[in-house]
Amino acid sequence: MKKTLLGTVVALAMGSTAIPATAATEIQWWHAFTGRLGDLLAEQIETFNASQEDYVVVGTHKGNYSEALNAGIAAFRAGEQPHILMVFEVGTATMMSAQGAIKPVHEVMKESGADFDADAYLAPVKGYYTTPEGEMLSLPYNSSTPVLYVNRDALSEAGLDPDMDLTTWEQVDTAMDKIKEAGSDCPLTTAWQSWVHLENLSAYHDVPFATKENGFTGLDTELAFNGPLQVAHIQAMGNWARDGKFMYAGRRNEGGANFRAGECAFFTESSAGYAGVKAEAEFDFEIRPLPYWSNVETAPLNTIIGGSSLWVLNGHEAEEYKGVAQFLNFLSSSDVQAKWHQDTGYLPITTAAYEQTKAEGFYEENPGTDIAILQMTSKPTTGNSKGLRLGSFDQIRGIIDEELEAVWTGDKDAQTALDSAVSRGNQLLRRFEQANK
Repeated sequence: MKKTLLGTVVALAMGSTAIPATAATEIQWWHAFTGRLGDLLAEQIETFNASQEDYVVVGTHKGNYSEALNAGIAAFRAGEQPHILMVFEVGTATMMSAQGAIKPVHEVMKESGADFDADAYLAPVKGYYTTPEGEMLSLPYNSSTPVLYVNRDALSEAGLDPDMDLTTWEQVDTAMDKIKEAGSDCPLTTAWQSWVHLENLSAYHDVPFATKENGFTGLDTELAFNGPLQVAHIQAMGNWARDGKFMYAGRRNEGGANFRAGECAFFTESSAGYAGVKAEAEFDFEIRPLPYWSNVETAPLNTIIGGSSLWVLNGHEAEEYKGVAQFLNFLSSSDVQAKWHQDTGYLPITTAAYEQTKAEGFYEENPGTDIAILQMTSKPTTGNSKGLRLGSFDQIRGIIDEELEAVWTGDKDAQTALDSAVSRGNQLLRRFEQANK
């Protein structure tokens, strides 16, 4: 569907015939970003559009991640789908099951004759969005992983050495006791509680979140995050909540405002929270690796990614897919990825962008900004640590959030809450399996 953007060229001579200008092929990209991320995304689009004359990408905000996914599904059913749809990582299984709706990225690149190498992408990032044969289904765009943000001033005020070892949760617990004794109302807060404290906890300690390699090898997967490790960790957090050491602020990123305001000593959050903390914090802060429990021999392994990838939708013309391929390659280029990584705290999705950022001295000037990458790439992934592919996972996360909140308020112990979440979540998995047989 080509649309003329420049109109027609009007001849200067009276009575001469107007000659139509060359039409640029329009590429529609629906996304979920606003604010600073939306501005940076728009900048990428503007840069691409200015770099060539054959294609023009038009970005459209479609609400948050869940809303954007639903909008894309509804548009496809109506035959009005965009070329590119941003989908958060928990929607991967849903997109894979959408028979006829998606056009895998590896097919787009091959059919368009684009120069494309899936092995150029960081292995833990690539593995989330590829087939077992290594063929890329969607293009990683904004990938992040959880880390520990530390308010160094809060540690000093509690009489602690701000350089103290915080590698393990046991060490963090000891520090929280001192911070609480010093009068703090928020030794610890978190964002995205399920993602950080169950999904990544499981991967980091090499225990299953679900069977069938967390859903990668079959739709008949069952949830398994009610095992001894997960129960012990959630019960510890429940005890911290009871003792005033853990402040629960909400299901998404509500706790970020408390940390950036200097109210909390520790904050578990996405590596992409770096830009906001750097811009707003009026205290000395640093980034540390996500803590692990020292009594688990397999820990630490690697954390897993959050964020989103870009899915190409079916139903468009070959010429348009050539533009899609060119744009996706642009987004993956070293210069674009290095800038995106440095501006946002998201991971650079390619090895080349990481090496470029390192060569530019960014990590030396901004200590801790490479922790997320090292945390994900220092060890080979296992079936428990390459990610999650679960149907109806957005709804399952809602169930997990509800059950965790019951632990934080003391209404349930961790075992009861996680058993309930697994049972309720498995019902959704069975419905998803039946619908996609």
